[in-house]
Formats: sequence, C-alpha cells, structure tokens
Amino acid sequence: MSTYRTFLAIVERDLRVLSRNLVDFFLRIGVQPVLFAFVFGYVLPSIGTISKGYASLVLPGIVAASTMMAGVQGTAMPLAWDFGATKEIHDRLMAPISIRLVMLEKIIMGMFEAWLAAAFVFPVAFLIMRENLHLQVTNLPFLLLFIVLGGLMSATLGMVLGTIVEPMRFPIMFATVIVPMIFLGATYWPWAGLGKIVWLKYAVLINPLVYVSEGYRGQLTPQIPHMVPGYALLGLVACLSVLMSIAVREFEKRALS
Repeated sequence: MSTYRTFLAIVERDLRVLSRNLVDFFLRIGVQPVLFAFVFGYVLPSIGTISKGYASLVLPGIVAASTMMAGVQGTAMPLAWDFGATKEIHDRLMAPISIRLVMLEKIIMGMFEAWLAAAFVFPVAFLIMRENLHLQVTNLPFLLLFIVLGGLMSATLGMVLGTIVEPMRFPIMFATVIVPMIFLGATYWPWAGLGKIVWLKYAVLINPLVYVSEGYRGQLTPQIPHMVPGYALLGLVACLSVLMSIAVREFEKRALS
C-alpha cells in the first residue's frame, strides 16, 4: 500500500506540472500537424494541386506522427534533464518504490501525453479537412487498442532515447532519428503503395511508426490500401517488446551508475 501511494503521488506531481504548462504543450505538439493538415488536407486539394482523396490517406499518418512526437518528447526530454542538469531523478530513486516503478511512471506520463496529443490533433485536423475526408471506423475496439499501444510504444522509445542521449545532443537525435522515422513511417503514404520499391517496403518494417500509421489507416480509412491489421498489431507488439527490454536495461544501468 505504501508503494502504491508513493507511485500515485509521483504521478499526481507530474500531472500537476503538465496542467500548468498545457498551453506550451499544445503549441509544441499541435502546430506542425495542424499546419500540415491545413496545407495538404485543405489548401492543396482545394486548388487542385493534389487529389482530394489525399486528405483521407494522410489523416491517420498525421495522428500517428503526433502521437509519436508527443510520447517521445514527453518522456525523453524530461528524463535526459533529470539524469543530466537537474539530477532530479535522484530524488525519485530515493522514494520507497523500485527502480522499475520509477521508470514505469515516466513511461505512463509519456503515454498520457501521446494520447492527449492524439485527442487534440484528430478533431482539429478533422475540422480542417472535413470537406475532403471519407472516414469509416471499421472496428472501434481495435482502433482503441492501436491508440493505447501506439502511445505506449512512443513513450517507451522516449525512455530508450532519454537514457542513452545527452541533452545537448537532442537536436542531433531529432534530426537523425525522429525526423527520418516520421518521413519513413507510412505517415504521408500507405505502406501497401511501396510495391514498386520492394527493398524500401521491407526496410521500413524496422520502423515502429509504420505499424501505428497502418493500424490507424486500416481502422479509419479501410478503402485505402493498408497493411493487414493483424500484421500491424503483431509488428507493433514486437517493436514494443524490443524497446521495453532495452529501456529496462538502459534505465537501470543509468540509475545505478
């Protein structure tokens, strides 16, 4: 019971900090995807530069990329500073809970931020692109499962990056890891459309964002060619298992060093 209360107290503390910075949070996670939705989902289809159907294709990718960015940033950046400049992680490690519970609390907060980003970006993007959208939710429980696992995966990836990347190297990390992950994560094109570039079709399967984007696409826009939902779920679970094992090892190594 003492462990449970301590864990909840740490979660409550982080929620209070987040609630005091909601404006900054929504600006951080919302400006880029909303602008992309406006330009590629409204402006370009309206002037005839691209097909109006592109809005339906890209909306699941926009939501998936927003989830990824929010989860990674919400976990990696605070964690890197906690281990680096502020040393705040030492206070948490002295709490009467295990090291893995400290790690789990960080992942839960990152996952919550990822869900919050999806809950904000989806309705805003929908309102912007509604004239060109053709959405059809095929299986709501399956969609919710992808949302849950997508948020968990992004936060776990943030945990991995936050423990192995120093704060001053974050700009390099985003340029060399996160940006390529988003552009090659089936966000702006369907994975099934890579049939003419076979080597790339299989190379991008190492990218966990592919499975989130295709999972959303299969449940929101089934009329667009997409990865079989079962395969997308299997790939997401496999990536999550690998990332979680790395996160546990690296966090414990950093915490005990």
